Amino acid sequence: MRRAIGQYLRIDVAPHAVSVQRASRWRLPGRAGAPADTLATQAIAPSADHPFDAIANAMRTLLGELDVAGWPVSMVVADELARMWRVTPPSGAARLADLEAAAGLRFQALYGESLSAWQLAADWSATQPFFAAAMPRALLAALSVAVNECKLSVVAIEPRFVHAWNRSRRGLKQGAWYGHVHDNLLTLAATEADSKRLRAIRPLPVPHGADHQWLTQTLQREALLLDMEAPALLQVSGSAPAAWTKPVSSAAHIPCTLVGSAA
Repeated sequence: MRRAIGQYLRIDVAPHAVSVQRASRWRLPGRAGAPADTLATQAIAPSADHPFDAIANAMRTLLGELDVAGWPVSMVVADELARMWRVTPPSGAARLADLEAAAGLRFQALYGESLSAWQLAADWSATQPFFAAAMPRALLAALSVAVNECKLSVVAIEPRFVHAWNRSRRGLKQGAWYGHVHDNLLTLAATEADSKRLRAIRPLPVPHGADHQWLTQTLQREALLLDMEAPALLQVSGSAPAAWTKPVSSAAHIPCTLVGSAA
């Protein structure tokens, strides 16, 4: 398949399906990039014994049907397959090793297991709390083998929320929180007052028929749990229910808009 300048493959990896999309890094100033073109999708039969092998085999099957040898690849891994958490740096931290140790201890406290089986990345800071993310090493190894067999070059692997946040953060308005919706999961980012720094990340299942009242109550509850003011606005990306972004019918509701749209 012929590749235009700036084009690359985006492979979306989830427990139940893998999809391959053709995307472009080029965009006009001030405009959103063109939507990715889905080339193929493969459903996955869950395997309790070898879940990561099932994902890699599905990806291998898809790529084997496409003439894409030599293409650069960006992988987006479902949030269900990754873990993200907030880390407070220890007093007097002076080395990266100190921050890595703090991240590992916090991971073990939250999830009850060692970080040794996970690949860690973070927005490291010795002076303020930062967020870390981890993906299973076994999953990354299985994906790497499949990609190498298909003669592709991986340029990035990141959790879906991280991918969405990095693409959307510059479009957030002051006082707004951010959310990304995919497969009936709202990954909510509670932000500081400047809407640039993260306070918390919450994965929240979206029930069938969730309306604006449900959304407002959810945001208010999360704000209460975090000891924060509820946001003045929620900006979302992904497959958010259409009812959320309609004009609010009550002054008590928190408005919701798509990232990049007028409030």
